[in-house]
Amino acid sequence: MDLLKIALSKGRILTETLQLFEKIQMDFKGVNEDSRKLFYDFEEYGTRMILAKPSDVPTYVEYGVADIGVAGKDVLLEDKKDVFELMDLKLAKCRMAVAVPEDQPPNAPIYRVATKYPRLTEEHFIKRGFPVEIIKLHGSVELGPILGLSDAIVDIVSTGSTLKKNHLKILEEICPISSRLIANQVSFRLKSDVIMDLMEKLKRVL
Repeated sequence: MDLLKIALSKGRILTETLQLFEKIQMDFKGVNEDSRKLFYDFEEYGTRMILAKPSDVPTYVEYGVADIGVAGKDVLLEDKKDVFELMDLKLAKCRMAVAVPEDQPPNAPIYRVATKYPRLTEEHFIKRGFPVEIIKLHGSVELGPILGLSDAIVDIVSTGSTLKKNHLKILEEICPISSRLIANQVSFRLKSDVIMDLMEKLKRVL
């Protein structure tokens, strides 16, 4: 049996994604990112679930290791993989924003920006008409302004509590972020019936 291979993002999106599938009568109990298993076969649903780091999901889908996947819009904007973006699953909603120190005057110049999203950040500031020096960080970008490494940060914001704790404020919002269903271009043609059927079921519960 040719299984539909679905790549799921580990972390906070995973629980919400599994709950969404449960709503369409697909119970993937046993899928657990704390286990050492990297994929799970569910022949009753004709699917194989592959667990991956959020940033790797579009790569697996682009190269056809997975037929479809669930990935954050932030990852899709940053990596620009050659995949079809099929639908907004409205999970893990947040926003991409520019944040600066609370006491920074409104019109203070920004020269350096710390971020995990260098491509997205560069595009945003070029559109605004002033290029900035971008410092890529992999960890807590909030440290950038605190330690004098940068004038601002670009990062995902959900509640804003992390910003407040670090005495930062949102200067502007770049775009809304949520999880998207994506597909490999060849798989979408070869398995269109199965994928479209899944999409219809998901649309009914969203």
